[in-house]
Amino acid sequence: MSKKLGVAVIGCGNISRSHIPNYLKLDNVEVRYFCDIIPERADAAVETYGCGKAVYNYKELLGHDDIDIVSVCTHNDFHAPISIDFMRDGKDVLCEKPAARTLEEALEMQKVAHETGRILSIGVVNRFVDSVNKVKELIENGTLGEVYQVYISFRAHRSIPGLGGDFTTKAVSGGGVLIDWGVHYIDLVLYCLGEPTPLTCSGVAHCKLGTPMEDYVCTGMWADDTSDRKNGTYDVDDFVTGLIRTDKATLTLNGAWAQNIGEQECFVDFLGTKGGIRMQYGGKFKLYSTMGDMLTEITPDYKSTGFDYGKEIESFVESAVTRKPNQAHIDKAIVTSKILDAIYRSSESGREVTL
Repeated sequence: MSKKLGVAVIGCGNISRSHIPNYLKLDNVEVRYFCDIIPERADAAVETYGCGKAVYNYKELLGHDDIDIVSVCTHNDFHAPISIDFMRDGKDVLCEKPAARTLEEALEMQKVAHETGRILSIGVVNRFVDSVNKVKELIENGTLGEVYQVYISFRAHRSIPGLGGDFTTKAVSGGGVLIDWGVHYIDLVLYCLGEPTPLTCSGVAHCKLGTPMEDYVCTGMWADDTSDRKNGTYDVDDFVTGLIRTDKATLTLNGAWAQNIGEQECFVDFLGTKGGIRMQYGGKFKLYSTMGDMLTEITPDYKSTGFDYGKEIESFVESAVTRKPNQAHIDKAIVTSKILDAIYRSSESGREVTL
């Protein structure tokens, strides 16, 4: 394709900073619009990056033939309507995780992607991380034998984001630590295991430590600029536990935005019949085995770029050009949405849910 692809970025908050610089590195794209309902954010993006035009309502961009691809970097409640509007307008979309606030919204996004023939990728960046892909390769080549169990831990001491704001308001976010952090962990495990089919889910989601909000004790919180402890809402999970049966391995998880244990434990254990791996989230991993009739512990050393949003953006742009879905396509990511929904339904009903 000879012409440059025109890019519109919808939502100019924190996550957009993972998208915009990586578009600017590519020779075949041009960022043409920055859109945010807070005008100062859109204006600041134009000034910071030295390109594009500021827009304050995304609907003003519908019908523009100088836009080919769109990054949706908004709050969860806007993921579905914005993505759907642009796909129906003939644009390819990269939507940040989670795909949507609810499973119903995510399924509608998938349906529209199929109806329109547009590319819809979800921002599950771990599918582009070096460590994750190396673990996936070791599983695929049989190094671990049969992987029968995976344990997922995403637990922090007291780090509820923006207490009382959009992060902790279910009507906006769709949930708490499970949909915010758990989505990444569950998705990377499904990817490493070769996209197994989930069969049943059982889970419990607790909303305990953030109320009363004015009494919440912490040393600091991220997204503090969105906090409203006096008049805001706190109706999401700050701790979740779950068990997921698939047609391959069984997955168990414990996740916490906030717990009264002063440790941060963010890792994934892959347990196989020939070996096991503990992968530190966002870091490297150790491989345990009985090679040569010995108990072995190997710490591989390799070049790693960590959370590589550059690879994610480059892959999405390539999909838009070639019309070939990548590993973050909605048809892959929708399975994680189904699991999140099932865990929440299990918690509400007090019983196991069949998918």
